[in-house]
Amino acid sequence: MTDLEALFRTAGVTGFLHAVDVDTGAEIAHRADDPVVTASVFKVALLVEFFRQIDRGRLDATERVTVMADRHTAGPTGVSVMADDVTISLRDLAYLMMAVSDNTAADTLIGRVGLPEINAMLASFGLAGTWVEHDCRDMFSSIVEDVGQEEMPTDPALIARLRVLDPARTNRSTPREMTRLLGMIWRDEAASPASCAAMRRLLGLQVWPHRLAAGFPYDDVAVSGKTGTLPTVRNEVGVVEYPDGGRYAVAVFTRSYGTAQNQPRADAVIGTAARAAVERLRD
Repeated sequence: MTDLEALFRTAGVTGFLHAVDVDTGAEIAHRADDPVVTASVFKVALLVEFFRQIDRGRLDATERVTVMADRHTAGPTGVSVMADDVTISLRDLAYLMMAVSDNTAADTLIGRVGLPEINAMLASFGLAGTWVEHDCRDMFSSIVEDVGQEEMPTDPALIARLRVLDPARTNRSTPREMTRLLGMIWRDEAASPASCAAMRRLLGLQVWPHRLAAGFPYDDVAVSGKTGTLPTVRNEVGVVEYPDGGRYAVAVFTRSYGTAQNQPRADAVIGTAARAAVERLRD
């Protein structure tokens, strides 16, 4: 896939991609089995186990919980930036977790779902390369421990210290395993049909248009996805659906050569590479 390699290199990143037709299994792969840092993409696995526990009657989606203001996890969106205690249902926390990647919402759900249960679910699906090592709070705590500051670092020397950028020591997966999990959601295999439909709806409500969705700027093409971001890491996984019924699960993970926080080329290449892969599948 030299054309994909050229796209990624021009954008100043190392790229990892897997795209697969949800219904036929036809695929395009570029370093698709390499271990990658998921960042907030891990919230897809949390979402699946959340709904599986609802299916089993272990959780009630409508249960209301109060998230205390002094228990917020750091983050730029949702409950994480609210000033007061918030009372909200579990399913609305799931919405915030997926739509705006709310870290406090995710950690609150992890407290109910459990990390061991998420990893047991992944193992039962045969996703041996996917693992949720820690919640968002512990992920950010490790950054502070590694660099001695609360701000996200841009100094290359500090970034080199970050354990959260080492797939062996943080939340991790592979592009191929993430598209497999998405395919299970879209084929009603990850949970009950009703729960899979609910997951598809939440993934379709993500607000960020600058990565995967940027590659498919058409009114009749639906893009559902989940982003993930850490220093030098920009990711998105999702499903692209065409009006003719074509459904394509795509996972794009990148590591940038530079360390600046604002890297529009790295964001844009996720959509560009995804579109190139999906168009090849459709051809």
